[in-house]
Amino acid sequence: MNASDQNIGRHLPSDAENAPGVGGLFVRGLNRLLDRIDAGLAEGSIEGHLPDGSRRILGGRRAGPVAEMNIRSWHALRRIAWSGSIGLYEGWDKGEWDSPDPVQIFALFVQNRNTLGNSARAKGPLRLASRAFHFLRRNSKSGARRNIEFHYDLGNDFYAAWLDDSMTYSGAIFAEPLSDDEPLEAAQARKIDALLDRLELKNGDRLLEIGCGWGSLAERALAQADIDYYGITLSAEQKAYADNRLAACKCSQVTLSDYRDVTGIFDAIASAEMVEAVGQEYWPAYLQSIARNLKPGGRAAIQLISIADDIFEPYARSMDFIQRYIFPGGMLLSESRFKAIAQANGLVWQDQQVFGLHYAETLLRWRVRFDAAVKEERLPPGFDDKFIRLWRYYLMYCEGGFRGGGIDVAQVTLVKQ
Repeated sequence: MNASDQNIGRHLPSDAENAPGVGGLFVRGLNRLLDRIDAGLAEGSIEGHLPDGSRRILGGRRAGPVAEMNIRSWHALRRIAWSGSIGLYEGWDKGEWDSPDPVQIFALFVQNRNTLGNSARAKGPLRLASRAFHFLRRNSKSGARRNIEFHYDLGNDFYAAWLDDSMTYSGAIFAEPLSDDEPLEAAQARKIDALLDRLELKNGDRLLEIGCGWGSLAERALAQADIDYYGITLSAEQKAYADNRLAACKCSQVTLSDYRDVTGIFDAIASAEMVEAVGQEYWPAYLQSIARNLKPGGRAAIQLISIADDIFEPYARSMDFIQRYIFPGGMLLSESRFKAIAQANGLVWQDQQVFGLHYAETLLRWRVRFDAAVKEERLPPGFDDKFIRLWRYYLMYCEGGFRGGGIDVAQVTLVKQ
């Protein structure tokens, strides 16, 4: 890209001041926001089409995601300035901006997270209000159940409409190089097998799964070895599905239980993307429960989603779009902090495997399947257009996070000393 030909750094036109409800002070504030974003985009670029018909290119200095944003209202920028990722979604929902590929916008902002700093984070009273709101949704025992119900009890029919047949709702591991030819079901089976391989299960072992989902890991584990399986979930919908799925397995049990209440000793523990629903305040309790319930020398296989340590502190001090609209009480991990707590509880961190781009591909596959379910009217009744737009935005937002590199997914083995 020839930056000099792309109007980089050009200010909003002065006639924006004549737009309804837009004054000079407002425009100057928008100019400052765009200037900060322009200065912070070290890699990639975004082409903004403004409400008056003009265009501005931000970034363009080095290779990176190339994004396009059609700004229909000046107030879209005001929402971003004051509410960060929440404002970005709310402006999109109201039709104040759109894009031919929002994934590239999200990837661009994440890839430039260090140089952008707090340019697109919530400010002032709104940031304080969001922190208070997030605190009220923390994962105490009662709060955890409410938060899980908010997301997972949307209904088994809803998830069945767009997940693969195994009903697996976590990042898959594809064969490399990634290819459109591999079915999602095969990649999800590979992911589950990778977790189970870490546990080295043998006949007679007792396996605990923290956050058993709809039973895909349980079904595969029980087929591979003669074990006793004990799964826990806080979702009544998931429990009903898993109970039916595992009905023929006499050595399996699924209960509505909190990880903090589990008793007994197990040879192995599995937990796939459950810890993101725990919250930083409760990471010690989660890891203490693994250490308490695992026999000496026992192995835990964990799949976790982390956010880069270089942005964890500002992320943890606020509330983002996901926490507000999708996963109340949720928090991505700081790997360094979580690892330190694990080691303090006598859990040795081993054999970490990261596969963030595989999760981006998983999210793309889910979005294609979700769009097909909407088009074919296979979603159950009760999900209106606003919800459908929210869910599609959520899938794109997460995909952009993984493609931008600020969010990653990993499997790790914890061995009890």
